[in-house]
Amino acid sequence: MAKNIVVFGLHSVQAYLDRHPEGVLEVFLLKSRDDERLNRLVQALRPLGLTLQWRDRAQLDELAGDSHHQGVVARVREVPPGDEHALEDFLDTLTAPPFLLLLDNITDPHNLGACLRSADAAGVQAVITPRDKSASITPVVRKVACGAADVLPFFQVTNLARCMDMLKERGIWLVGTALEEGAQSLYDASLKGPLAVVMGAEGSGMRRLTRESCDSLVYIPMAGSVESLNVSVATGVTLFEARRQRGS
Repeated sequence: MAKNIVVFGLHSVQAYLDRHPEGVLEVFLLKSRDDERLNRLVQALRPLGLTLQWRDRAQLDELAGDSHHQGVVARVREVPPGDEHALEDFLDTLTAPPFLLLLDNITDPHNLGACLRSADAAGVQAVITPRDKSASITPVVRKVACGAADVLPFFQVTNLARCMDMLKERGIWLVGTALEEGAQSLYDASLKGPLAVVMGAEGSGMRRLTRESCDSLVYIPMAGSVESLNVSVATGVTLFEARRQRGS
């Protein structure tokens, strides 16, 4: 049974409303805010027949558990992530070559939210993470993702290595990112065709089984003195290079 959760921020609430209007239960708005962006959201909420509840900033801060709510907090029904079976059903519906993002060991909700935002912007069709030792969709993830968490299909699988084997059986090429011997420069690699980009946690990278399940490894050439990028930045760089190669 779906539980009720809190969603806050203009982009997050609007994205949930666009995809799941039947799941919006209550909406709380900032009394002192009166501008075009908030008014557009209010007009979109009117057909739902909800009583919009106006509150002061301190009350919204408490409801959201965060002060960066932009004057809107909603209580909604949670949309749980899909599992392995849902992922296979989803892949069966694709009419274009798959372009997927696999995230291994990403536990920071801010990083997950930023990765989802980049994935949506780059045209990724779905994001896959392991069920354990991985961040899930939370209000913070939704806020950082700026709506991408509610428009981008998101799957959590029990065994990521087994899921990767399933993707390979479907002809999807798995490209992992790792700064190690044998890895190819991102800009020399072919990222066209059915593709899943695999990213690991900042610092520790992909787990051994995940890395061994990849078809090839790439690294991002660095021109400065730093040796690595934040995982969400590295994800954006890698996905947009794939986007460039794949065309529009």
